[in-house]
Amino acid sequence: GLALRYAHTNMRVDRDVVLAAMKQTIAALQHADRSLRADREILLAAVKQDGSALKHASSELRTHCDVVLAAVNQKGIALEHASEDLRADRVIVLAAVKQDGAALQYASKDLRSDQRVVLTAVGQDGAALQHASDNLRADPTVV
Repeated sequence: GLALRYAHTNMRVDRDVVLAAMKQTIAALQHADRSLRADREILLAAVKQDGSALKHASSELRTHCDVVLAAVNQKGIALEHASEDLRADRVIVLAAVKQDGAALQYASKDLRSDQRVVLTAVGQDGAALQHASDNLRADPTVV
């Protein structure tokens, strides 16, 4: 698991070693070689186990809809680490706020004004209302 941090570079680039370490703890991913953190298969396995692993993904993988969707389905708050474009994607954001209403804070400004998105977030966590647009915070059908 975390011993990967102290392993020789050759071990941190070995796909099988990294996958085995991730089975012990997903935190091992942060010590994997950059090339493996950019590997779609590795990242998909990681985010399915723990959505917060998205924070260790390459910039490119944070733009992949399937990777981000798997992450937010597992841990909605992982939306924080998605690309700006995906934080403005209604499907991704709805999945995130359905899993954790607090993820609304990472949604685009437009989606924080979307009644369906906000209602979903507030239904999951009433405190998510603080992240909604002013108009929706004043809307009696939302409050």
